[in-house]
Amino acid sequence: MKINFIDLQAQYQAYKEEIDREVLEVFSSAQFIGGAKLNQLEDSLATFTGAKHAIGCSSGTDALLLALMALDIGAGDEVITTPFTFIATAEVIAFLGAKSVFVDIDEQTYNIDPTKIEQVITNKTKAIIPVSLYGQCADMNAINAIAKKHGLTVIEDACQSFGAEYQGKKSCNLSTIGCTSFFPSKPLGAYGDAGALFTSDDDLAQKIRMLLNHGQNERYKHRYIGINGRLDAIQAAVLNVKLKHFDDEIIARDEIGSRYSDLLEDADVITPAIVEGNTSVYAQYSIRVKERETMVAKLTAKGVPTAVHYPVPLHLQEAFKNLGYYKGDFPISEAVSQEIMSLPMSPYLTEEQQDFIVQAIKGN
Repeated sequence: MKINFIDLQAQYQAYKEEIDREVLEVFSSAQFIGGAKLNQLEDSLATFTGAKHAIGCSSGTDALLLALMALDIGAGDEVITTPFTFIATAEVIAFLGAKSVFVDIDEQTYNIDPTKIEQVITNKTKAIIPVSLYGQCADMNAINAIAKKHGLTVIEDACQSFGAEYQGKKSCNLSTIGCTSFFPSKPLGAYGDAGALFTSDDDLAQKIRMLLNHGQNERYKHRYIGINGRLDAIQAAVLNVKLKHFDDEIIARDEIGSRYSDLLEDADVITPAIVEGNTSVYAQYSIRVKERETMVAKLTAKGVPTAVHYPVPLHLQEAFKNLGYYKGDFPISEAVSQEIMSLPMSPYLTEEQQDFIVQAIKGN
């Protein structure tokens, strides 16, 4: 049986006529940067999340970078985040000369553990970046309360959770700034790199828009040192089409994720724990297995693709050795990183395919 880890081709075929038409309109207009397609997308993203401002940018990584730049975070500052995430979260902190201060994760959700945050806050701490990993939001109310108490800013790294809900509110609209990615494999994916920032702070929104366009407040007049972080019109056109269908895809993702968990209930694996009041968009459907290499080999032999997100926590990466962390400093992140593995997941995964995958896991 042919099974794709993420079935982007099936999605394209489902929306092909709409996508082709929208992209060809960009070609015909020859307006490849900014313009009507981007304006439409930003309006739709703001409406979808409930944030006052949605600002398209070139990638999820650049969204995180721009958020930190907008807050004037730099050398000597500290930013609290999780070691169990993709490198981009901490990479942008280091890029600006600031220091990542890691906090271990909750063993059930794999998101940052709010109960461990206050003990690492210092007079150098400027912000907290919780990551909403695998499609489920971090405990944002608890994190926001800690931030308010200590005068800190919260940036939600929602690069995997666009479309998820936390206590009735959409991811990306849960803190001062939300950042997301539209990398092709994300729940809402472009056909290249793309991302967005979300805020209801007018001043921050204005500053971010300048920063992503070389710091310009008007053409050839630069208020800030910025970057080229613009979102191109072709990606905006693709996202405009996909966003129209996204609610249906979220429902499909939830049904497929829930069905996986039901089918695997009696298997020797740990399935995702979705907190009451939360929904997940299952950017990945990730299980924990004691003998991961054995399981991966077994599934590979049966034609079932898998992936590992993430095999090495950030505090053990060579790039961050200057932070002075050692093996054993974040035991939950380290344990999960040795057991986690992701199964095929997309709104187009059929029940037949899912049954085959589950049987492969349970079989000898």
